[in-house]
Amino acid sequence: GEALTTLNTLQRKSKIPIIWDADLEYGLGWRVPGGTEIPYNMAIAATGDPQNAFIAGNITAIEGRAVGIQLGLVPVVDVNNNPENPIINTRSFGEDADLVATFSARYIAGMHAGGMAATAKHFPGHGDTGTDSHTRLATIPSDSARLWSVELPPFKAAIDAGVDLVMIAHLQAPDYQPQANLPATLSPFWIQEILRQKLGFQGVVISDAMSMGGITRNYTP
Repeated sequence: GEALTTLNTLQRKSKIPIIWDADLEYGLGWRVPGGTEIPYNMAIAATGDPQNAFIAGNITAIEGRAVGIQLGLVPVVDVNNNPENPIINTRSFGEDADLVATFSARYIAGMHAGGMAATAKHFPGHGDTGTDSHTRLATIPSDSARLWSVELPPFKAAIDAGVDLVMIAHLQAPDYQPQANLPATLSPFWIQEILRQKLGFQGVVISDAMSMGGITRNYTP
């Protein structure tokens, strides 16, 4: 439509290439009429075949690139292990960390095959929270063994698959991180020590929207 025409007009006129991104969790059809609408991640994983994640990522990338989008803010690699989670739910591939890791890696591979950069979100894991970080700062379990066996493995798998970006969420693990109650989005511990040093990610780090309640209820511009 008009927005896509404007997007591509600006790209042609810019002396410096513009990187256009979009949240395409359910395919281009979620954002652009006429695009393919992809099933939720949980439905993809329910097929039991990781190749379907590759296909979903590939379709999303090919269609996104066709309209001028180079960067997808997908996939969600959170492990959905809290039935009271109000925000992740079917956006996740499931409640098993190994399954989520496998399907996430294949989705990323599909995106790359279609020529689109991929983003793993929401680090360090939004699956086991009872709070929506759109409204307030969310808390994840602070048990170290649990974090490294449940929340973090899918991110490691995404990194090993060559994911281009990692999106940090407005989350805290008060008993695990050095500065209790500091959102991961503002935390050198999570970004530098865990993501960069321990998980070995050298790509681009971005935050979830800074207009979300997880930030604005506790910090002013």
